[in-house]
Amino acid sequence: QVQLVESGGGLVQPGGSLRLSCVASGIFLSIDVMGWYRQAPGKQRELVAVINTRGNTNYVDSVKGRFTISRDNAKNTVYLQMNSLKPEDTAVYYCNADILTTLLRRTDYWGQGTQVTVSS
Repeated sequence: QVQLVESGGGLVQPGGSLRLSCVASGIFLSIDVMGWYRQAPGKQRELVAVINTRGNTNYVDSVKGRFTISRDNAKNTVYLQMNSLKPEDTAVYYCNADILTTLLRRTDYWGQGTQVTVSS
């Protein structure tokens, strides 16, 4: 069974930084695109950043220049370094991974979410 487990969320003051991590565990063949999404209260879930196996990245405009996504393929881990945090970044952040299972099926997996709160 494949699982994504996030860590690193918490409470931070405006202008502060946090680093989120997400590890994929279980038995699978490979991981393609990995990414981070977020959902604020009363809003739809939105894409924050994605990264493919070659390290190519894409970000939502609101976080460009402040957030950096990276991955360690050997550790099946994706990171999100968040700097210059703003109150509007407050949300539950979810890890997502496109995984090729042992049944040769590409399946979308989600983590359980980690709360990020930016407040003074």
